[in-house]
Amino acid sequence: MSGYQFDLFISYARRGSVQQWLLNHFHQKLRDCLADQFAPTPRVYVDKTMPGAVHWPANLRHALRHSKIMVQLLTPQYFRSPWCVAEWKSMLAREEMLGLASPERSQGLIFPILYSDSENFPMEARTRAWRDFKEFAYPDPVYQQTHDFIRFHRRVNELAADLVELLQQVPPWQPDWPDVDTPDPLLLPTAKLPRF
Repeated sequence: MSGYQFDLFISYARRGSVQQWLLNHFHQKLRDCLADQFAPTPRVYVDKTMPGAVHWPANLRHALRHSKIMVQLLTPQYFRSPWCVAEWKSMLAREEMLGLASPERSQGLIFPILYSDSENFPMEARTRAWRDFKEFAYPDPVYQQTHDFIRFHRRVNELAADLVELLQQVPPWQPDWPDVDTPDPLLLPTAKLPRF
């Protein structure tokens, strides 16, 4: 299948609290705010919505190749994950192929969101302007009942407006987007059954 299938691909590490935050707050709030900003609602890929029985490494690679923009949730663990680094490097290679995120054309296709830290990021990751969401990094569902969640909604709404503007500038899809090899899937040992 050719062409774009997703507008946004959310890239994140599964370690730490960022996955909880993404699933409890950020993903749905972003989708709602995008729907308020643009029609048809931009399509967002998160690997938690992957259908059952699919080969997940191939599914991830396909989704990234067919996404317009990568939204990167930055944590120190992100740069320790071979999967996240492969996604990031693949999108960097696409930008280089298109001459984007360069001195001539500074706009890129990677939209970083700072969730935590930043002191321990590689230098290459610090050269891109990010949106700072550290003050909203509360993963627990009860956060939605706080007054601060209204500010979080406003910040996500501003982000959605910027993403919609960027989506309208994305170059047409190309079948030869570069792929950085992803690591082999981690196969966990079979759990031992308890003996009675």
